[in-house]
Amino acid sequence: MDDLTGLRWRKSTRSSSNGGACVEVADHISGVVAVRDSKDPAGPVLTFPPSAWRAFVADVTERA
Repeated sequence: MDDLTGLRWRKSTRSSSNGGACVEVADHISGVVAVRDSKDPAGPVLTFPPSAWRAFVADVTERA
């Protein structure tokens, strides 16, 4: 994914407002979920197929 213009980023509902280690996700894009560090919005972005992202979230949620 080259053009990140116009992505709508959102933080996890579990993120605190104290500037801690948070990620932001843009998942309204067809065929991809984009993830970035909220403290470095101009930094690198990781992208995943939606199925891989769902599996990751399910695994993290199960372990929490």
